[in-house]
Amino acid sequence: MSDTSPPPRADAAAGIDVTQDFERFAQRNDIFTRAFWDQSVRSKASDAFFASYRMEATPRRGDGFGQRDFALRNASWLISDIMTDRFADQGRREGFQAPISADTPIAPVQLEIDSPENMSHEIKKVARFFKADLCGITGCDPRWHYSSRVDVRDLSDAPNDLPEGITSVIVLGHEMDADLLDTYPAATAGAATGRAYSQEAASVMQLAAYIRNLGYEAIASMNDTALVIPYALKAGLGEYARNQMVITPEFGPRLRFSKIFTSLPLAHDAPKPLGVRAFCDICTKCADACPVKALPYGAPQVGGANISALKGVRKWTSDAEKCFGFWAKLASDCAICMRVCPFNRDFSRWYHRVWLKLALSPLRRAALWLDAKRGGRKRPSHWWGRR
Repeated sequence: MSDTSPPPRADAAAGIDVTQDFERFAQRNDIFTRAFWDQSVRSKASDAFFASYRMEATPRRGDGFGQRDFALRNASWLISDIMTDRFADQGRREGFQAPISADTPIAPVQLEIDSPENMSHEIKKVARFFKADLCGITGCDPRWHYSSRVDVRDLSDAPNDLPEGITSVIVLGHEMDADLLDTYPAATAGAATGRAYSQEAASVMQLAAYIRNLGYEAIASMNDTALVIPYALKAGLGEYARNQMVITPEFGPRLRFSKIFTSLPLAHDAPKPLGVRAFCDICTKCADACPVKALPYGAPQVGGANISALKGVRKWTSDAEKCFGFWAKLASDCAICMRVCPFNRDFSRWYHRVWLKLALSPLRRAALWLDAKRGGRKRPSHWWGRR
């Protein structure tokens, strides 16, 4: 599919509204990369934020920001960090500014695939074996690929090319720890993010290696190469919400996503609109709770407050500069918007599944009223004190 191809029919079913002003996003403009080159974003606080992930954080007063809290958070990132940093001297911060290099050659003999449907079932089974919590499959759509990636040696634009023959994208979802997430904002809670990234690094590399051993191209990817949210929506894993996250019926917004670009013949999943958009139309809990008011009220709009916003897509868009500025002051990540989301529930429990059916029905206002009865943030010391 070329960049000028008309939007596929699945866009509407996935809740994606692309306008004539659409432009592919340059990864250099994402807020985390801008914090290194854009003086309107970079500050002493942002430098300290990144340094804190190397145990250079200064523990301070406040529950959730002591030495053991930062130690837990940084240890949770270890596996991801080892993978990410191995080729940084070549300009590739893999998993974030470049796809993950393959450690497994493509087998010279291809396994014959008689049924793409059966192979998709097999891939999902193998994904679960490698500890992915969700797996969906959709077609490759270059509109969502970064127009350029970043060479981390000098922060210049670098080519963002994939091999010929890529036809499918496998999207993996990785659950974040619910108990830790309930302590946001705190360095303790950041361990929920780091552990998910370390787990997804392993899962995505192992599943890609499996496919390469079958004789097909497979490129493991985390935050690099392409925007993962459109792919997750089109792979039928969930719906887009006001808090900028994908709401899934299994875990609500409590996931990280990774992806694999592959030439393996696979059947594609269809988007599954459930009714999240209608619920978000009447709910502003995430926007209300945001300390710096970075999340939008009202209906989805085209564009955003700064160059970190995707152009030409009608959606809810945060002010990334306000959001990251708060992260920098914390010296840790913030996911209050995820914590307070009414869909942030344990759907393995029957009463939360009943609530979900209510929320996705015309009785959604009753579900919103019931959500107001839930408890708020848990203290990080409570997490440490549990047996």
